[in-house]
Amino acid sequence: MKPMMLPPQARRFLFLQGPPGPFFHSLGRALEAHGAAVHRINLSGGDARDWPDGATAFRGLMRDWPLFFDRYVQQHGITDVVLYGDCRPVHLRALRLARLRGIHIHVFEEGYIRPDWMTLERDGVNGHSSFERCPSALLAAAAQLPDIPSLPPITASFNRRARDSYWHYHSVVTGRLLMRFPFYRTHRPGSIIAEGIGWIRRFRLRQRRALQAQETLSAIAGRTYFLFPLQLSGDYQIRAHSPFLSMAMALDYVLASFARYAPEDAVLVVKEHPLDVGYRNWRTTIRRRSRHHGVEGRVLHIDGGDLQRLCEESQGVVCVNSTSGTLALSAGMPVIVLGDAVYDVPGITHQASLDRFWTKPEMPDMALYEAFRKVLHAKCLVRGGLASESAMRTLIDNSVERLLVPVELPDGPAFRRRVRALAG
Repeated sequence: MKPMMLPPQARRFLFLQGPPGPFFHSLGRALEAHGAAVHRINLSGGDARDWPDGATAFRGLMRDWPLFFDRYVQQHGITDVVLYGDCRPVHLRALRLARLRGIHIHVFEEGYIRPDWMTLERDGVNGHSSFERCPSALLAAAAQLPDIPSLPPITASFNRRARDSYWHYHSVVTGRLLMRFPFYRTHRPGSIIAEGIGWIRRFRLRQRRALQAQETLSAIAGRTYFLFPLQLSGDYQIRAHSPFLSMAMALDYVLASFARYAPEDAVLVVKEHPLDVGYRNWRTTIRRRSRHHGVEGRVLHIDGGDLQRLCEESQGVVCVNSTSGTLALSAGMPVIVLGDAVYDVPGITHQASLDRFWTKPEMPDMALYEAFRKVLHAKCLVRGGLASESAMRTLIDNSVERLLVPVELPDGPAFRRRVRALAG
């Protein structure tokens, strides 16, 4: 018996939490214009700000959320769930139940390759991705795909992202204070207010950081160096998809290996993440930990600089699972991944130990890397962005096309009765 395929007018999309800003709301309206039904559950004041109309509010305790979600998807005949980030506690619990119901899952995330692209995968992203990592399978799949088109850059504005984020998290706080969502707890570690103070401090120190970055760039000119781009400790790429509890732990791991096995004339440049709000003074931490490992003077901190140029001029890049690794790979530079990244493919990244990487880094097979990129773009990426109106419109158009690819009918008599009713 052939599976029943769902036409757009039989699709029932449920949106959970999205990125700060209007993207999910606008995407929902676009899906409705194509005949699909769209639902939304708001769990916080920020969600309510970003999706202000036609949503159901969940204001209960987290222990009640899973069965609330399960009742909702059954009552409304939900065929598809759309969300941003699959590691948030509210999403983890919902996704487990959605899989039990045979509901199709669509996960957005920041792009595996940036800028100009967002990730959109079925079932999971990052460490939960089912993306193929077998070299021969990638080469065979890529042979059937067209070349990646050369397209102009997507328009982006940091101010747009900052504004959307500010008002979203402002509404998260006020939503709790005004008892609209009294039990909601954000998935982000730390305090939203403290993070805001950190951003103010970071803005005030921007000139000093720029001068310090220039000093570091002058210090490494003409020297042999490896690059270690830091990630955000609160990112699920670290919390869920790496062996480390924090970036401080990852730093210690890398410094211990560098101290024992790197050539004596080699330098390690540790690049601070551009969105780190300053909970930790990385410059002080790096100086203190490098002194502990006996490599003071050979480990340099930089907060700024051109990441692509730093990658291209390095001897190799050490990363946990950062998308920074793809910049180095595109330049033909060796990369070692210490966590779980979709591009950690034999023949593309260094597969031996970190201890060996300092002296015998494995160079990427560029033909295999290009095959990987073709398959990744075809299966996991949608063009567009969140940082301008034109970028978001491009992202919506491409996301609608991907989301409305025909899918099988979820299991269960309720879903089948609904489709038969629609068919008349």
